Amino acid sequence: MLLVYTHKITPRFKYTFNHICKRLLGLEVSFTSKIEDFIAHNSLKMSYARQPLSNELFVRSNALLFENGLSDLDINVQSWDNTKGFFATGERSDLPFDIFAASFYLLSRYEEYMPHVKDNYGRFMAKESLAYTHKFLNQPVVDIWAYKLRAVLQKRFPNYKFPERSFKIKPVIDVPAAYYFKQKGLLRTIGGTLTDLGRFNLRQLYQRYLVIMGFKRDPYDTFKWIIRKQKTTNFKFMVLFLIGDYSTYDKNISTNKKQFIALIKSVADYCDVGIKASYFALNDISILKQEKLKIEGVVNRDLKAVRHSFSKLNLPTSYRNLVELEIHQDFTMGYVDTLGFRAGTCTPFQFYDLDYEIQTPLQINPYQCLDFALLKYKSELDKTEHFKKILEEVKAVNGTFVPIFHNYSLSDLDRWKGFKSLFNLVLESVE
Repeated sequence: MLLVYTHKITPRFKYTFNHICKRLLGLEVSFTSKIEDFIAHNSLKMSYARQPLSNELFVRSNALLFENGLSDLDINVQSWDNTKGFFATGERSDLPFDIFAASFYLLSRYEEYMPHVKDNYGRFMAKESLAYTHKFLNQPVVDIWAYKLRAVLQKRFPNYKFPERSFKIKPVIDVPAAYYFKQKGLLRTIGGTLTDLGRFNLRQLYQRYLVIMGFKRDPYDTFKWIIRKQKTTNFKFMVLFLIGDYSTYDKNISTNKKQFIALIKSVADYCDVGIKASYFALNDISILKQEKLKIEGVVNRDLKAVRHSFSKLNLPTSYRNLVELEIHQDFTMGYVDTLGFRAGTCTPFQFYDLDYEIQTPLQINPYQCLDFALLKYKSELDKTEHFKKILEEVKAVNGTFVPIFHNYSLSDLDRWKGFKSLFNLVLESVE
């Protein structure tokens, strides 16, 4: 067990050390502010304070983990071997940067509480982040820093055997519309037909009626393929269905359609199932609650996970609503247009509420790649190369790779050519 001495044990301090030591390094950790207890401990130990007690393993602390609320922080990002670091510590510290304060800054999403420019949907975008500005968005720096701490501990305590963690994957399939042509109802089908005619899109019109009359499979209906893939693995995919009401932003299939309900049930027999919360559920907990009850009624089990429409988060409200409704898994932490590590990690972590200064039961599963972010790369080769790069970054630290595909990106539509191969690449990465 690792014993950490500090002058003041705070919620931020406990949250950060538990994440780095327990989740990342697999070490049991306890804390003390009593010098005599620290001296008496005869296993792994370190101090985290402004000054060392003696010649123990020491990391000089930044003030961040001992503060409350938000303040305008002066952050100077510097190179550190093959990565970056910030909150420099000085000569006497065994690490050149306070990785604990820096990790807390990234995991708590401190910068998203501060004033920033939002996009048209009100989202925090990659270009606003410290990681993008200083070119470390493509690395899981929190995990890399944890391994640097482990190396220092290993040097100080050479006889201690550290546990090893293994690389994992959690493929997510987002289903905003289960079908492209089918089950749309009379009015939407007429509207689609008129649109095709108005645009002289006769090929699509032909396809539309081949599907509606049952002569051809709907292009978005990739669920048999998904279930077939699921049967070949010993881990569960997470499939998230949009079941909110039809609106300007959410153009899903109605849950009054028996075929749609049957589809959700059949997928739930093989995969983990959650919801893609509708756009209006983001700010209205009563709508989110309705959607939660609706899916629970369909699959006859408690709702496991949520992902918000358009990857939109309003911190801390979005996550507080999930906590209040006792939803324990989120898959929204990532960027829609950029590959990388929004929270600086590829390890699931708990949501820390900066306003209330508490760790919550909500587990955030950060994703590193959304299929839409790959569309800016024109060739299949470019897409595959960038996808492999981010996958290898996660593998290097034995983290959890969370890619987000859509049911239609696994189709044979021209726009999504090659994405099935990328999905297969993910599955093969753990073989």
